[in-house]
Amino acid sequence: MDRLAKFVGLLALALSCLCVPSVRASSFKPARRIVVFKASVPAAERVAAVEESGGRVVRRLDFINAVVIETPPSLVSAAQDRLRQDPEVKRIDPDPEVNWLSQAAGMGRFILPDVWSTLPRFVPFRPGPITASAEIPWGIQRVDAPAAWSVTRGAGVKVAVIDTGIDYTHQNLKANIKGGWNAIKNDADFKDDNGHGSHVSGTIAAADGPSGVIGVAPEASLYGVKVLDANGSGTYDDVIAGMQWAVQHKMQVASMSLGADTGNDSLKAAVAAMKKAGVVLVAAAGNSGAAVGYPAAYDGALAIAAMDSSDQVAYFSSRGKQVAFIAPGVDVKSTYMGGGYETLSGTSMATPHVSGLAALAIAAKGLSGYQALRAALTRAATPLPNVPVEQQGAGVIDAAKLVR
Repeated sequence: MDRLAKFVGLLALALSCLCVPSVRASSFKPARRIVVFKASVPAAERVAAVEESGGRVVRRLDFINAVVIETPPSLVSAAQDRLRQDPEVKRIDPDPEVNWLSQAAGMGRFILPDVWSTLPRFVPFRPGPITASAEIPWGIQRVDAPAAWSVTRGAGVKVAVIDTGIDYTHQNLKANIKGGWNAIKNDADFKDDNGHGSHVSGTIAAADGPSGVIGVAPEASLYGVKVLDANGSGTYDDVIAGMQWAVQHKMQVASMSLGADTGNDSLKAAVAAMKKAGVVLVAAAGNSGAAVGYPAAYDGALAIAAMDSSDQVAYFSSRGKQVAFIAPGVDVKSTYMGGGYETLSGTSMATPHVSGLAALAIAAKGLSGYQALRAALTRAATPLPNVPVEQQGAGVIDAAKLVR
């Protein structure tokens, strides 16, 4: 027994020692902050001010007059104190890493049981000039996209999908993918390793073909902007950097099927910067069934709620005065990473319907900017009967009306 007790004691000691390095390593992880300067401060001076405080600049967010810094935990307080005393610094925002696909107001890979196929579906559909055998998902039909394709299929309109990336080898996507960027690694490889971004992209612009599915705007140009990792996580500055990329590369539409339940002043400033630059931001309202999440809740974003095929508001769909429109978001089939297809549900799935509709409007009428696009989308929308405005905004957009 003495030998056994001694052995157990030594084993416990060894295990406790094994745990110490990981705890210590995490405690020394650099703290990340977004330091926002006055607009008059040149970029070089922003960097110099941060370095003098003891921080290290890891990213520039020039379109909101900010830099992202990392500081050893032991120096965070001192660095922040020095920067706050600098009259050129407007504020210092937190920059946590969060899961933008599983927050209470985020989107998640939310898959409902396949009970919807047993319900009667109201799917108004006017035949369009499609000759291939690609499947037209119910949501594409519900927004009447096929009836607009004789006028335009969105050719030439630049749509940034700010998400987990895109499977750029997918047979239904590769023809329309024109470029992109990886904000996490700061390189050109935006390959999707989660599936969410590929699903969103297919609803926007899956190309017409002999098989698979077809999107709302099947000839629009897709740009994959990877701001979330395989788990759907990313820092606020990763997401904001993706938004900056969309501005710098003159995107016309930015589709953001992601969200957080907590706002951030830098994220708010990024939405305002996109609006000023003429990039139309279409964002998921959220899946909390409660308040609209961020960035959808900010002025300058079009917050999209979700409905099912029976014209009922999805129970999970977030609601509030910020909701601009409602679109199909339950049991939506689209492309997925690895060349496949999945049926998913969420305001993540509703959002790309409106992103595709915005592309059709731009292509048909040469519209640009938030105000013009919102007005056109609103004119083409019809409210669902007996549904409060905070759950659906202006209602469901009809593509045929939109391009007339």
